[in-house]
Amino acid sequence: MDSLTQIVLGAALSAAIAPAGHRRAALLAGAALGTLPDLDVIPVNLLTDDPVARMTWHRSLSHSLLVLPFVAWAIWGWCRARGGRVAQSPKRWFWAMQAALLTHPVLDAFTVYGTQLLWPLPVKPVMWSSVFIIDPLYTVWLLIACVWAWFARERRSAQPALMVGLALSSLYLGGSLWAKHQVERQAEPALARLGLENAPRFSVPMPFNTLLWRVVAMTPDGFVEGERSLVADRGPMRFRAYASDAQAYSQVSGYPAVHRLQWFNRGFMKAEERDGRLVLSDLRMGAEPDYSFRFAVAQREGESWREIAPQQLEWPWEAAGKLPAMWTRIWHEPAAAADTAVDVRDLRGATAMRGRGHSGALK
Repeated sequence: MDSLTQIVLGAALSAAIAPAGHRRAALLAGAALGTLPDLDVIPVNLLTDDPVARMTWHRSLSHSLLVLPFVAWAIWGWCRARGGRVAQSPKRWFWAMQAALLTHPVLDAFTVYGTQLLWPLPVKPVMWSSVFIIDPLYTVWLLIACVWAWFARERRSAQPALMVGLALSSLYLGGSLWAKHQVERQAEPALARLGLENAPRFSVPMPFNTLLWRVVAMTPDGFVEGERSLVADRGPMRFRAYASDAQAYSQVSGYPAVHRLQWFNRGFMKAEERDGRLVLSDLRMGAEPDYSFRFAVAQREGESWREIAPQQLEWPWEAAGKLPAMWTRIWHEPAAAADTAVDVRDLRGATAMRGRGHSGALK
């Protein structure tokens, strides 16, 4: 999640647990602890310039539930030895620090990026993907609670304000999981009609809300992508097919950087040749044709590919222009396209057509 959200979550938790007389100090301490894990980008960026390593090492050691309890304990022990507020109420400050630090990676796991909660165990990153990385309706309740508690200090109204803020934000997270379940229920029959009932897939909310969702399922030659509004959509879910260079992807799948990406994003990638280089796009963050993470991993040499040091690529996309369209899409279901019933035998051809620039809804 974004830094502001992590700051106010850590602050609210710490202030709710620490003694009332220590409330302002707890807000500041919780804010610092709540953002501490994300400072891992500093040593990672100093240690390597490999963009794949930077992406996949973020949210690893610093976000591990097997590491952070000891970090919180060490900070608590150091503060207690120095005397002051922590020494006055060591038990409550111990749990305040633990809560502020440990909830950071748990909240991150609700996004699609991937959080290595059990590092160093070789398990895939967790990506529950039920909230976008910035969601004002989650953050606002915690922000209000922290502001109220800051000015109320030890007065009685501060504790109820903190508890209400934490309760409302937690209910919102629960609601996001319910929304995800509803979207996936609607996607299942639509994908089954395409012969993709067992295809790897993921669902993720569109930016800043949990009302409009994006669902992606992988195919032999690419992927299909569809949207679902929990407010407006009533008919069957429709998908669009897109091509990926499956042959080139298979040729480079043994490269260490590609293997690392496959592990990190569970293979949700699109391969395409661009300016003589093979580019892998992470399908989880963005929407066709615009993605946040793109990596050039190979250079074309005749009919084959030569491994190169990974390079993160960016090219312009109109994010600001797409937000109004997204807002409209939340409240309005598009007119039904002509019924183009496509089964698994036809999907390969439909995907190839899509890759050549043709469009059409798969229903």
